[in-house]
Amino acid sequence: MTRAAGPSSSSNRPLEVRPPAQAKGRGARSNSSGRFEALAREDADDGWDRDEDLPPLPTNVTAETPRTIINYIESPFVGFDRSINPYRGCEHGCIYCFARPTHAYYGLSAGLDFETRLFVKPNAPALLERELSSKSYRPRHIAIGTNTDPYQPIERKYALMRGILAVLSKFNHPVSLLTKSALIARDIDLLQPMAKAGIVKTMLSVTTLDTRLARSMEPRASSPARRLDAIRQLKAAGVPVGVMTAPMIPGLNDHELEDILSAAKDAGAEWAGYTIIRLPLEVSALFREWLEAAFPDRAARVMRHIQDMNGGRDYDAHWSRAKAPRSVFAKLLDERFKKGARRLGIATDAPKLDPDLFRPPAEKIAQLTLF
Repeated sequence: MTRAAGPSSSSNRPLEVRPPAQAKGRGARSNSSGRFEALAREDADDGWDRDEDLPPLPTNVTAETPRTIINYIESPFVGFDRSINPYRGCEHGCIYCFARPTHAYYGLSAGLDFETRLFVKPNAPALLERELSSKSYRPRHIAIGTNTDPYQPIERKYALMRGILAVLSKFNHPVSLLTKSALIARDIDLLQPMAKAGIVKTMLSVTTLDTRLARSMEPRASSPARRLDAIRQLKAAGVPVGVMTAPMIPGLNDHELEDILSAAKDAGAEWAGYTIIRLPLEVSALFREWLEAAFPDRAARVMRHIQDMNGGRDYDAHWSRAKAPRSVFAKLLDERFKKGARRLGIATDAPKLDPDLFRPPAEKIAQLTLF
């Protein structure tokens, strides 16, 4: 049984959301069954009151041993063809996360399961070294952080990114990093020499400057101030760094676009990007549930704008991810972003990484000549 949450904010007051006691510190408010399950389940209030709060949901981590670590991607919507995900699921718990539905493939919920039942790949660095050493490997820039966040809280314990970065550096392999976590600054000692070699670029995603909104939407991600400080540290170390103002949610955080760009520019961001919110599959219901509790007075308006940007649906990739904005609101947001970036003198294109910089280490070349 899950205790019901009551709405407690309005459009004119700071966000104050009281989630169910068991889900305190989590983004999702429910844990409905995955779409592939034969039986469906959902939490319901059975009418019995409890005097005590339910215990907070713990984070459970399971180790898995994949056979490969580089994911190859064919999509017209992204500017890369391969990525690495050291973790499945994400403890940051961002309520709008488009990666939530991937948990359904493992018989788990896109709701609370996604942020509390995580999978770690301890052999990721070793797998990466093996794959980069293959004679058939053809280098292209690898993107990390495009699905679940590589610097989510459990990275403090497992430190997979340090191993992955060490391998990429060893092979002089270009990589881009995207995160909502200030933990990326921990790896400046690895990123700085990679930056000098021209094989790395980084981005911090900043969704809002409102601490209360961030805590509710992205409960276990770094605070906005700490993300800006990470940009500052990366810039000072000579590591190329940009800001991703994403996702923009109409009627919720879009009014902050110019302020986020300005704050990021002051911190040292060299370029900027943005995306609008995407609500595929289970994410739509989870986001609606959160929105109606957090902002009951504006929920209908926010969803109306989102549907307008998706051709009348909660999500339609051919609308919301089209190369040219198709709705009035999306066109306005795009114009605001370009004008804001131009006024601040911040680039809107990230620097390119050259795959020709890839160089297998000498001992690997020697081994390959034996075959």
